Amino acid sequence: MSPAARADVDALIDDLRAEQRSLLDVTAGLGRDAWATPVAAHGWDVRDTLAHLADTNELALDTMDGGPRSLNVFASRLSSPEDVTFWGVLRGRKLTGAQVRDWFEASSAAECTRLAALDPGTRVPWGLGMGLPAFTTARMMETWAHGLDVRLALGLPTEPSARLRHVAFLSYRALPYAATVAGEELLAPVRVELTSPDGLEVWELGPPGVPDRITGPAEDFCRVFVQRLRPADSRLVAEGDAAEQALRIARAYL
Repeated sequence: MSPAARADVDALIDDLRAEQRSLLDVTAGLGRDAWATPVAAHGWDVRDTLAHLADTNELALDTMDGGPRSLNVFASRLSSPEDVTFWGVLRGRKLTGAQVRDWFEASSAAECTRLAALDPGTRVPWGLGMGLPAFTTARMMETWAHGLDVRLALGLPTEPSARLRHVAFLSYRALPYAATVAGEELLAPVRVELTSPDGLEVWELGPPGVPDRITGPAEDFCRVFVQRLRPADSRLVAEGDAAEQALRIARAYL
């Protein structure tokens, strides 16, 4: 284990913890009606959303440890990916919102502790398999996306942070997968230049000098890739057919 690799993974885990804590802060002290507020995704409410995250935290733990609910094993026992997604929601509907929040808090802490104990070179059998840095980033991406759903449902500021840099990187790296899901081939390499949430940096992804380019706010790019924002409704600018294709097929999750 190289010290640099360990430091890189530890920094990712710290950002995952911060994303989880941000969502816990947002949901602290919510009343019964607030927990029942509908969110845009899946027709769920706020309680359902945290229950899904808590359950996928536990799926992640079993996947890291080869447990009975390791994702690929568990998914093979159910009839569709939607059943996997809905499993945790049904568990949460037997609990109060406060109990679901406690579940999310405990499972988040356990997930981060386990991630920190793994060798940085570990490959986690999540879907087709992911290296530990990518897997940690994927857990952050899912937490951020569903946290976004909760904030928008409750009428709260989205408060994008520098942690979105990880989500943007994962989104860009997921383009070949997104093309496969869409049944297409990528037309050409795409350059991405995103303005950071604080407006002080430009985050650059992809090869320089190629004609196809996506520019705009990092938050919009990440929202498009977690399918919380239509490209046409975003502030992103796509130059070239390949750039337009990338936004049209955008998908950063399994």
